[in-house]
Amino acid sequence: MANLNKVMLMGNVTREIELRYTPKGTAVADIGLAVNRVRNGESGERIEETTFVDITLWGRTAEVAQQYSGKGKPLFVEGRLHMDSWDDKTTGQKRSKLKVVADNIQLMGSSGGGAPQSQGGGQPQQQNTGGQSQQPPQGGSPAQGGNFEDSDDIPF
Repeated sequence: MANLNKVMLMGNVTREIELRYTPKGTAVADIGLAVNRVRNGESGERIEETTFVDITLWGRTAEVAQQYSGKGKPLFVEGRLHMDSWDDKTTGQKRSKLKVVADNIQLMGSSGGGAPQSQGGGQPQQQNTGGQSQQPPQGGSPAQGGNFEDSDDIPF
């Protein structure tokens, strides 16, 4: 059976982002995201629902979010669902919470001149060491073996 665990959310950060580090030096930040949904009720009235989602950011993604985002700023998050469980210290009961672990974020809006607009989940970005880009090309590959001339009409 196939499995898929992918989440894409766009909303506003609910609180200032506090960055902390693990004992091995990896950056981590827990953020809240408010995601709004507007729908029409049975009698046609506009109903706005807000869902609050807890998100964990790791590595460079956490550092970028803390540096360039903050409370009230729009953010796009791609990630996966994760069930966090622990024993409650006061009651001794088992507790759990469903949250999102971000793989990638994208800063939305026009906040800051030279801010990077996206960051992957803690992966170091490739540096350009020659004159050519080391990143994979975007989009499809060029047509192979077609006998097309500039004057041919494209039927779409």
